Amino acid sequence: MSATWRKWVLVGVLGLVGCRTTGSAVRETPEQPKQEVQFDPVTVTGDLELSELNDEELFAGGTSAFAANDFAKAARYFGRLADFHANSSHRHEALYNAGLAHERLEQWEEAYLRFSELADVEKGTGDTLDAAFRMAETQYHLERFADAAKVLGTIAGREDLPVGKRLEAQVQQGVCELESGQPEKAETTLRKVVTTYEGLADKDEVEDYFPAQAHFFIGEIYRLHYEEVKLDPSKGSDALSNDLNYKAELLLSAQGHYLRAIRVGNGHWATAAGSQIGAMYENLYEHLVNSPAPAELDAEEAQVYREELRKKVRVLLTKSINIYERTLEAAERIGSQNAFVDKTRKSLERMKALLLADTDSAPTSAEPAPSKPHS
Repeated sequence: MSATWRKWVLVGVLGLVGCRTTGSAVRETPEQPKQEVQFDPVTVTGDLELSELNDEELFAGGTSAFAANDFAKAARYFGRLADFHANSSHRHEALYNAGLAHERLEQWEEAYLRFSELADVEKGTGDTLDAAFRMAETQYHLERFADAAKVLGTIAGREDLPVGKRLEAQVQQGVCELESGQPEKAETTLRKVVTTYEGLADKDEVEDYFPAQAHFFIGEIYRLHYEEVKLDPSKGSDALSNDLNYKAELLLSAQGHYLRAIRVGNGHWATAAGSQIGAMYENLYEHLVNSPAPAELDAEEAQVYREELRKKVRVLLTKSINIYERTLEAAERIGSQNAFVDKTRKSLERMKALLLADTDSAPTSAEPAPSKPHS
């Protein structure tokens, strides 16, 4: 069925200054002669096809389109119902479904407008509560992180809600705080989630997705701290050693939280955490391989430095491969398939190739290591 569009041209100005059907306004003053101000015509577009449908027909059409994954059509039908049938018993559902349709199309502003009209952050239940969560999600995608965190913080503080809903909001609040550049605040929020979850007598009250997500993002906070530590050989061997030890400590801290995420048992976050652990070892490997020897070392000392570094690098490669393989095994066992799985598979192939290249280039008994230069 083809869509037919009806167009109207709206002409006029505020009644206080008079209006004319020609699209111009005339105002006279004692001090000045007549002035004619031209206004550009405004075109208002309506959907003639949908204007002929009642709310039941619009709701049925939107529902059918959504089921067929025709989200643009679903947004039209549900939007028309919400905008033109204020008293319909389907209006709340139409608002929510219109928001969902815009979400699927990644039309975040349009989705936000629909959800925000329905959402009740402080007292909502059912669709009005779900709409509040969705509204916060659209704000996240629109990078309005502080606004999203405020909404989620309000929901998290509602004692009338089940603990699962409160923790869901609190985890997402922590993620938004992290995205807004407040890692300390985010860590505090996420640790509260973990503490509450660990204290539950019946952990089935909460979906394992959310405590696993909390552990994962605490790990992310430490990973970001890890990335901030730069290994600069020009600072000297002592400073380099201190920085390397601190970087390794941060890696282990991040790894600890990622492992806790894995132990919660949620497939999605277990896969993501395993992928990130492997990536951190891979990252440290790249730092060490590409880092020149400290400038104050002489040739013999630099050779010893590189030999010791080679041993550490092989350990990192082996650890990274082992973690990637275990992550993929777990993903296959639980049937998990997401972006982290694809990333892990590619990283594993890369690390195996690097380890093979390192093995091929290593000295053997038939090919002794180069002798150190005489001083």
